[in-house]
Amino acid sequence: MVKTIKDIMAEVEKQPTNFEEYLDLYAEQVGDLVNHYIARGTHPDMDRYLYDPLLAYSKIGGKRHRPLICFAACQAVGGNVALATSAAAAIEHFHTAALIHDDIADDATTRRGEPCLHLSEGLGLAINMGDLALSLVNGTVVKDPLLDTAMKTRVVSELVDMTCRTIEGQAMDIGWARDERYDITPEDYLCMATHKTAHYSGGVPLAVGAIIGGASDEVVEGLRSFGIDTGLAFQIQDDLLNLVGTKEATQKDFRNDITEGKRTLVVVHALKHAQPEDRARLVEILSSKEQDPAVLEEAVQIMLKAGSIDYAREYAVSLTERAKKNLLGTIPDSPARTILLSMADWFVSRLS
Repeated sequence: MVKTIKDIMAEVEKQPTNFEEYLDLYAEQVGDLVNHYIARGTHPDMDRYLYDPLLAYSKIGGKRHRPLICFAACQAVGGNVALATSAAAAIEHFHTAALIHDDIADDATTRRGEPCLHLSEGLGLAINMGDLALSLVNGTVVKDPLLDTAMKTRVVSELVDMTCRTIEGQAMDIGWARDERYDITPEDYLCMATHKTAHYSGGVPLAVGAIIGGASDEVVEGLRSFGIDTGLAFQIQDDLLNLVGTKEATQKDFRNDITEGKRTLVVVHALKHAQPEDRARLVEILSSKEQDPAVLEEAVQIMLKAGSIDYAREYAVSLTERAKKNLLGTIPDSPARTILLSMADWFVSRLS
């Protein structure tokens, strides 16, 4: 029998004092909890062509910060954290689906240091696996015997809205690339990234955890706001690490945002502020699916020269500072609030 989140937390002798410790202590076991919702087929070939590769992909899912912040929000408002299990898992399965489909749309080659599913298993099967992961989003909550009908309805409504917003942001991101749009402003980017990433990576996990924990509407919205600001900072962080990270430099997908022509905050700022000749060269590189490390470095140098990397870093810092200030006025002091405040700091520390 799979352990509950309460069992997992009760078995850990050392209680986390910051967000990094929180992830390190619980990520692996929470990953097992999430993967418990991936079923087995009624025919061996269902496992071979669907459940087994999806499970293997999900097992390399990283830090599991989305389900873990959902649990933290539930704890922060004094709720029963076990009741948030299906919703937390649902959001992580949405993340899995989004990555599978995103890699197909971007014609990406690697994910988490491994070949993308559409390359290792084929395009049709990868699409099918992403579709299955999407079915787990609402399905896990609807089938949860611990939640009453009214709570299921409210949580599923959040998940439906989250899915719609993410797809809206993805449409902007893909459309800009398809139409070779280089007139994108930082404000455009922030709209896209808020929809595509910030809601499902921050706002909705925290709001749902608070809802299940029985918080007032005011507290739910306060935690949602905190999650959107930190979720947006999280995306900007990823954009920066892809360009100027150190550990990331040894990975195969380092600087693939340039190869894929991504309109990140750094890029759109540089397109607006670089000198004309530098801007023209940056557009040329972004349009050519360039993989030569020397040329990718040239693009990064153009962004540095335009002040774009500093701009993005400072913007992420301002988001997290605002988020922390607002959270202090939303929920009372508790170990869970300390973890959430530390989350904002952790995002910034990884930028330095």
